[in-house]
Amino acid sequence: MGVVGRAHGLRGDVAVDLRTDEPEVRFAPGAVLGTEGSASTLTVAAMRDGAAGRLVVRFVEAPDRTAAEGLRGRVLTAFVDAHERPGGDDPEEYYDRQLRGLRVLDAAGTDVGSVTEVIHLPSQDLLAVATEAGERLVPFVADLVPLVDLAAGTAQLSAAADLLLADLPEA
Repeated sequence: MGVVGRAHGLRGDVAVDLRTDEPEVRFAPGAVLGTEGSASTLTVAAMRDGAAGRLVVRFVEAPDRTAAEGLRGRVLTAFVDAHERPGGDDPEEYYDRQLRGLRVLDAAGTDVGSVTEVIHLPSQDLLAVATEAGERLVPFVADLVPLVDLAAGTAQLSAAADLLLADLPEA
């Protein structure tokens, strides 16, 4: 969700470099965050916007600048229910962890591979699909991936996307 940066002020505030699309939810006062590689948790006491895409956050466990300096470099993680979907207006939005491992079906419903990774690009996301012929990249847009069924563990491609998986003969 973020990486703790330098201390900010004397009251224990720290700058956090964001790695989440939902900072207002994940860093809301009272939210409990994990720290990567540790069993310790941090509780958000206060949060406000900072400069350059950062938040300024105060944690209950770091009441002063000295304690805040000890948090620098920690990678913050969220405790998210496995079935939780991202908030917002888009019903076709998913967390990467929900897409990785999905079986990929072609337009006819035949299993053609599985999603190994979600690649985020400025214009759109791509699904990396492991097939028998190797990895294929499929733009993750509704025209090419019209159906994602998390309960069934599948992502179905359109006929147009089927062409992205085919090997073309060399000229």
